[in-house]
Amino acid sequence: MLFRSVNAARAASIATNPRPIPAIFVGGVIAGVLDLAYAIVVYSPSKPILIPQTIATGVLGVKAYFGGIPTAVLGVILHFVIALGAATVFYLASRHLTFLVDRPILCGMIFGALVYLFMHWIVLPLSAAPHGHTRFIYQATEFVEHWFFVGLPISLSVRHYSR
Repeated sequence: MLFRSVNAARAASIATNPRPIPAIFVGGVIAGVLDLAYAIVVYSPSKPILIPQTIATGVLGVKAYFGGIPTAVLGVILHFVIALGAATVFYLASRHLTFLVDRPILCGMIFGALVYLFMHWIVLPLSAAPHGHTRFIYQATEFVEHWFFVGLPISLSVRHYSR
C-alpha cells in the first residue's frame, strides 16, 4: 500500500510540475553533442565535415558531399532535430509511464537502444542516404554508444526536470 501511495504522489508531482522545455532541450542537446562527437571521432577524425554531410545525405543523397559547409550545417541541424525529437518522445512517454522517471538508468539505456533500432531499421532505409554494409564491430559499438550517449542523457534530463 505504501508503494502505491508513493507512486501516486510521484505521478502527481510529475503532472503538477512539468518542465518540458528544459527537460527536452538539455537532454536533446547533450545527446546530440555526444552522439555527433562519437561519430566524428570514430568514423572521420581527420575530416570531421564528412559526418554532418553524411547526415545530410538522408535528404539530399550523395550530392550532400559536394555541398561544402551549407550541407554540413544542414546535417548538424537535422542531427539535432532528431536528438530533440527523441527527447520529446521520452518526455511525453514519461508523463504516462512514470517508471521512466523512477528508473532513468535502465529506461534510458533501453530507450537509447530503441532509438538506434528506429534509426537503422526505419529512418535510414526510408532516407535518400546511400545504403552500404557497415562492419559488425561498428554496428555493435554504435548500438552500445546509443545506450550511454543518447538514452542516458535524455532520461537523466527528464528525471532532473521532473522533480
